[in-house]
Amino acid sequence: MSVRKREWTTPKGEKKSAWIVDYADAQGKRRQKTFARKKEADQFAATATIEVREGIHVADSASVTVEKAAEFWMKDGQRQGLERTTLDQRRQHIDLHIKPLIGSMLLSKLTVPAARAFQDQLHEKRRSAAMVRKVMTSLSSLMSDAMERGLATRNPVREMKAKRSTGREKAQERRLKGKLKIGVDIPTREEAKAFVAALDGRWRPLLMTAVFTGMRASELRGLRWESVDLDKRQIHIVERADRFNDLGRPKSAAGERFIPIPPMVANTLREWRLACPKLKIEEKGETRHVLDLVFPNGSGKVESLANIINRGLVPMMIKAGVTIETGETDQGGNPVLKAKYTGMHSLRHFYASWCINRPEDGGLGLPPKVVQERLGHSTIMMTLDTYGHLFPRGDDADEMAAAEASFLR
Repeated sequence: MSVRKREWTTPKGEKKSAWIVDYADAQGKRRQKTFARKKEADQFAATATIEVREGIHVADSASVTVEKAAEFWMKDGQRQGLERTTLDQRRQHIDLHIKPLIGSMLLSKLTVPAARAFQDQLHEKRRSAAMVRKVMTSLSSLMSDAMERGLATRNPVREMKAKRSTGREKAQERRLKGKLKIGVDIPTREEAKAFVAALDGRWRPLLMTAVFTGMRASELRGLRWESVDLDKRQIHIVERADRFNDLGRPKSAAGERFIPIPPMVANTLREWRLACPKLKIEEKGETRHVLDLVFPNGSGKVESLANIINRGLVPMMIKAGVTIETGETDQGGNPVLKAKYTGMHSLRHFYASWCINRPEDGGLGLPPKVVQERLGHSTIMMTLDTYGHLFPRGDDADEMAAAEASFLR
């Protein structure tokens, strides 16, 4: 490794100078890098010496741009058979966030300060904190893939102090959002009763199953009859439908589970099975049913989430009187009402709260671990972080009074 000064005269007679670092990389190939100042050349030489010795140095001329590395990362995801939804999210992060800001940057130039500057740019462009975190996670995964290919020597995103504090960022988001509230985010027991009583038509089986199983909308849309045991009154979750209506396994091992169903749901499904649309195909003169979905659309194919919400959930909420005022009035001067709960996850929240606290059982619901299994959460912490405040608690004041009395004795 040597640092030398080079001087020359341009055709116009101007005298120029630069500092050249000559060195051999980890493969023994001669490399050169030019700097305007000796201080910069010395700093590079010191760093490169250590990297070459540790076998992790990548010269700029052997590096690729972030955009090129992103395409390698995308192709790797396709070879792994990642879900279409995951690949689509990767593509959005690349095309909308990463490529416009740092796509032309060489990986060898993507240092910790450069990664931090990219993060700051995302915030300046008014990306949400959640989106910034997701994009930085994608960039970190991209850099890890590049390291395995020998295109990068380090993952600067992992080294960022801000990256190590994502737990604090998530906690801040939770503080700002607040805990789930019954009557605001979660239907009350009275609202749920009114909603169930109002259900009718083709949406009754689906929405009643959602209320009493807590299944995700994707799991309801991908449920097949072969996974429903009406005699044992249980549903086996083994598939889900993504937003592209593609069927696949649950995203995590915990997503595959058995959920018991009450008699009312079992009887409703038994009746619905007789009228449920089926997708039929003709093969060699024989009619064969395919998909055999429990809650398909009219042609027997996967139902869209938009239809379930706009044609099922929202109208049934309004019919049940579970509404709020919009602040507007109609031509007759009457207040215009809208559905109070407009997302399928509100029914999942209700199911969780119903499992946790059942007045008919003296307020004693299911243990946290059972609630976790019913909901298909990957960890018990996810269940407690989301619903921990709903679990029954004793009278803290009485408990402290008893503890004080015991202490003073």
